[in-house]
Amino acid sequence: MAARRLSSLLSRSLSASSPSLIRSQGRNGKIARRFGTSAAAEEIIDPSVQVSYTQLLINGNFVDSASGKTFPTLDPRTGEVIAHVAEGDAEDINRAVKSARKAFDEGPWPKMTAYERSRIMLKFADLLEKHTEELAALETWDNGKPYSQAKTAELPMVVRLFRYYAGWADKIHGLTVPADGNYHVQTLHEPIGVAGQIIPWNFPLLMFAWKVGPALACGNTIVLKTAEQTPLTAFYAGKLLLEAGLPPGVLNIVSGFGQTAGTALASHMDVDKLAFTGSTDTGKVILGLAANSNLKPVTLELGGKSPFIVFEDADVDKAVELAHFALFFNQGQCCCAGSRTYVHEKVYDEFVEKSKARALKRVVGDPFKHGIEQGPQIDLKQFEKVMRYIRSGVESNATLECGGDQIGNKGYFIQPTVFSNVKDDMLIAQDEIFGPVQSILKFSDVDEVIKRANQTRYGLAAGVFTKNIDTANRVTRALKAGTVWVNCFDVFDAAIPFGGYKMSGNGREKGIYSLSNYLQVKAVVTPLHNPAWI
Repeated sequence: MAARRLSSLLSRSLSASSPSLIRSQGRNGKIARRFGTSAAAEEIIDPSVQVSYTQLLINGNFVDSASGKTFPTLDPRTGEVIAHVAEGDAEDINRAVKSARKAFDEGPWPKMTAYERSRIMLKFADLLEKHTEELAALETWDNGKPYSQAKTAELPMVVRLFRYYAGWADKIHGLTVPADGNYHVQTLHEPIGVAGQIIPWNFPLLMFAWKVGPALACGNTIVLKTAEQTPLTAFYAGKLLLEAGLPPGVLNIVSGFGQTAGTALASHMDVDKLAFTGSTDTGKVILGLAANSNLKPVTLELGGKSPFIVFEDADVDKAVELAHFALFFNQGQCCCAGSRTYVHEKVYDEFVEKSKARALKRVVGDPFKHGIEQGPQIDLKQFEKVMRYIRSGVESNATLECGGDQIGNKGYFIQPTVFSNVKDDMLIAQDEIFGPVQSILKFSDVDEVIKRANQTRYGLAAGVFTKNIDTANRVTRALKAGTVWVNCFDVFDAAIPFGGYKMSGNGREKGIYSLSNYLQVKAVVTPLHNPAWI
């Protein structure tokens, strides 16, 4: 599969739903009445999928939590309960780790040929493809993302990732190393053991694939903790892995809260490696817990505040559309969102007006309805966080071009929001908002924008929009970010590594680089007696 921009896979509608009058601050600072986006569907669509798996997956069986406790997983469209899910805690993590340890030390998985492991992973990918509609429906119901996005963009990527890592399983090998003296030296690339993995709520199935795929390809066993907001698709995928022939105990899935299950996993003395995707603040805690237990290695994919830089030679219409996608995709709940839109002063006013017009056309509503571009935020906590940042933008004297309010009185829908006249010292330009809030900043020259783009604690991604190859080359090398997209954004592929500089994390997900996260390198030295050559 060729690398692709996510928007190329989505069915997109540029026609706004029935508009409702809202109040927004005009460019001149006065209050103006404008047409805004309204929820496209008043009646909530009932998902055509059953919730069949709500228990913990431990040692090949779905079981209740040790405490018997459950917690509700909610529909972001309404705030109502979808299902009650087993609430794992430290005792359940202990059970899961014990199962994973036994599967690694005594079970067949690490001792299978790499080709056999590959065949199981390929069968799993086929099952994912077969059950795409059910998985996409569960993902949308539990997360709030548009169903078209889950079905036509994300599920194919999940399938592709597992086929990609299945292909790697029998291509992992060490080296023969020349050394001084009569010695045969080889390196072995060995599975690291029991991998603890903690995934986020914004892309539950994709993050499942990013973590589980390389770990299985390398021959490890896993204890995976889901985000408490979105546990449903991981359990369904776990069931399909068992159906594909994965031995019991190789993958264990625990739903629960970070303070209990997450802490227990990160600090567990019998976990050999930890991988975490989430906020930078939580990543710091995870790193400390790992260091203070058994010093297990940790890979972290954390927050971002990615610059999207539009130069004066840009095609403004194309730049507006790409910047819109870079920010508003997935309700703005994307770690690499282009959340600092830097625009050259010569095209700034035109860009702002067209960005506002595009945001006002964005269709927000029930994500199961055809043509919807934006669903609700994940939960009340995230909704309130985004609204606080919007108020902060207004109070900081940024110009609210459009949006800024809740849509409806049910669920967690927020109007697509655009701020202009944003300054680098404003919170909306510094903090990761993780919501549908676009901040547009003005710059004058290349040196200035490079300096300003790099003045952040984050370094996950960046976008550069220009027709000048010299400008593109200069800026991509100067930006301190793990990924730089030139005249595109959110191009993801199984083979393209992803990860951050600075406080956006360490290590890389996807591609060949991700395999090193789940391997140990062992040097083996053997004397040679009377060798024919050395």
